[in-house]
Amino acid sequence: MQQDCPSIADLMLLMTSRLEETARTMDLESAGQFLDVILSAKRIYLAGAGRSGLVARAFAQRLMHLGFESYVIGETITPAFGPEDVLVAFSGSGETQSVVDACETAREIGGKICLVTSTPDSHIGRMADCIVEIGNNRLKDTNIPRDFEIRQLTGQYRSISGSFAPLGTLFETAALVFSDAVVSALMEVRHCTPEELRSRLANVQ
Repeated sequence: MQQDCPSIADLMLLMTSRLEETARTMDLESAGQFLDVILSAKRIYLAGAGRSGLVARAFAQRLMHLGFESYVIGETITPAFGPEDVLVAFSGSGETQSVVDACETAREIGGKICLVTSTPDSHIGRMADCIVEIGNNRLKDTNIPRDFEIRQLTGQYRSISGSFAPLGTLFETAALVFSDAVVSALMEVRHCTPEELRSRLANVQ
C-alpha cells in the first residue's frame, strides 16, 4: 500500500460528515412538501439516469413495498402518465436530457413534478412543483453538455463532488439516504409495519 494513500476509513468518515451537513442544511419545508405530494398522488413515477437512475429505481421499489403504485420511466410495464400522477426526478445537474424530456411530457399532461437535485436553478428546476435541494452545487460551467451519455464519456458532471468523492458520488449517496428517510417517514404516516413490507417482497426470482 502506498504511503500517500489516504485511509479508507477516514474517507468514509469524511463522506459521513458531508452527509450530516447536507441533512442539517436541507430545507424542511421542501422536504415536507415532497412528502405531501407523494401521499396525495394517484401514482408515482421515478426518473433518473446513471447512478441517479439506480437511486430512483431503489426508491420506486421501496414505495411499492409500502403499498404505493410506483413505476420507473422507460420500463416496458410502465403505464401512461396522468394528471393525478407525480413524476419524481433524481438529477444532480437538473439538466440530464432524458430526464428533462420526461418532465416536459409530465408537465404537458398536467401532472406534478418533484425534483431531487443539487442544482435547483436548472432546466428541470424551472419546471418542478417541488424541489428538494441535496447539497449546494457551486459549479457554474454553462458549457457542460446536458446529455448524460456525453457527460459520462467526457467526465463532465454538474453535481456535488470532491476529490475524495468524484463524479457526483456525494449527491447520489445523499439522494439515496434522503429517499430512505422519506420511506421511513411514510411508514410512520401510513402506520406500516415491517411485516407488511415483507409481505410485498419478491418471492419469485
